[in-house]
Amino acid sequence: MPNRYAGSPDDRAALDAYVKLWRAAHAVEVNANRHLSDHNLTISQFGVLEALYHLGPLSQRQLADKILRSSGNLTMVIDNLERDGLVRRDRDELDRRIMRVSLTDAGRDLIGRVLPRHVQGIREVFSAMSPDELAQLSALTRKLGLAVSDAPAADPTDRRSRRARPGSR
Repeated sequence: MPNRYAGSPDDRAALDAYVKLWRAAHAVEVNANRHLSDHNLTISQFGVLEALYHLGPLSQRQLADKILRSSGNLTMVIDNLERDGLVRRDRDELDRRIMRVSLTDAGRDLIGRVLPRHVQGIREVFSAMSPDELAQLSALTRKLGLAVSDAPAADPTDRRSRRARPGSR
């Protein structure tokens, strides 16, 4: 559905693409992660387990960067995983200020059981696309992601830029 924004054609095209990308990403996330509730896992908890499974022990800051969450939000996620016996925290031997998070045997077993179903769900979500379309989507989203991550950051002292950024208040 075209938008009714009164801006230029380029403005409307960008807004339309943004809305479609956001809706599609949300729908993909919901569908691909629906099975996690069967294992009493949130998307963030699964992200932590998966990152540790593939990359080994990481600091909380590294985990936050990998799963695109704030380190403050991640503290509660890790607390809950630790409470459930799925991860443990240990002080880094070289820098005692850093806490390393690693999988326990129970965490490794759980992610080993959940991951195949997760991959199957992702394949099902993307089965609506041909291999060529999937490759094109991957290339376009990578290009967009790199362009956005290379863009200069907003000046944190500029009140207008703080208002424009979500979560900046």
